[in-house]
Amino acid sequence: MGGLMRVVAFGECMLELRGLPFGALQQGYGGDTLNTAVYLARCGARQGLQVDYATALGDDGLSSGLLQRWQAEGLHTGLVRRLPGKLPGLYLIEVDAQGERRFHYWREQAAARAYFDTPEGATPLEQQAGQIDALYFSGISLAILPPAGRARLAALAQALRARGAQVVFDNNYRPRLWPEQAVAQAVFAQFMGLASTLLLSLDDEQALWGLRSAEAALQRTLALPCPELVVKNGAAETLVRLAGEAPVLVPTQRVARVVDTTAAGDSFAGAYLAARLGGACPAAAAAAGNALAAVVVQHHGAIIPAEAMPAPMPG
Repeated sequence: MGGLMRVVAFGECMLELRGLPFGALQQGYGGDTLNTAVYLARCGARQGLQVDYATALGDDGLSSGLLQRWQAEGLHTGLVRRLPGKLPGLYLIEVDAQGERRFHYWREQAAARAYFDTPEGATPLEQQAGQIDALYFSGISLAILPPAGRARLAALAQALRARGAQVVFDNNYRPRLWPEQAVAQAVFAQFMGLASTLLLSLDDEQALWGLRSAEAALQRTLALPCPELVVKNGAAETLVRLAGEAPVLVPTQRVARVVDTTAAGDSFAGAYLAARLGGACPAAAAAAGNALAAVVVQHHGAIIPAEAMPAPMPG
């Protein structure tokens, strides 16, 4: 990887409500691929990286507000579809008096699910495929799409790989989003085979495949033939491996007090991809990802203030 590039993150961003039940609620927004896109844009700004976010929104004022906020973060939004009569998904973070959180979701009719509900090849993402250097999506991106939408995304990924573009898959397995585990396993296996880079959380791999130990999950993961493999294992060392080379372990950074682990993996992905697209080796990119994640978990919420971003690491 290297040079000035255009990278697209595809997925869903939802409206967020947070607070006490039947009390005052704070409004926000969030989504795994959107979080990654924001951090990718921040970390890739020095090398002029163009980051697009591809999703679908409604034609309502809340959807317009989301677009404005994404643009303020430096994201390009020309690949966003506006669907009349649709709305963004919504989730509520219910916080009790002890600070414990529960999540409730309203996303079954969210606009993002209908991104590919067009004649084949007619979405902005498909129409501009020839201008895309890297495509990033997650297991949640796959879960929200109907089978026909996943087939369209798979065809796009295959076409990008065929012409030498990068396809990056972040597992982010959420069992509640899938009708059954076997369906998720089949879909994940298909898209892992299409990816040039896999960003895998070991605990998600263990859960997806029903493995009894983290070691079994690691051995299964290491057997994958993907050209570039990154395995995240919480506070333990991050493993990176290029095809044909020995795996390298990259230490994480110790944090005195973890405030909120939201978006730790998303921020890692953003920093890692920005470094790799800028020409850094996988180990250096993983170190940059770990450094950003260590800062993010010391703040509340998914997106930390821009002034809290760590200094860029040398490649």
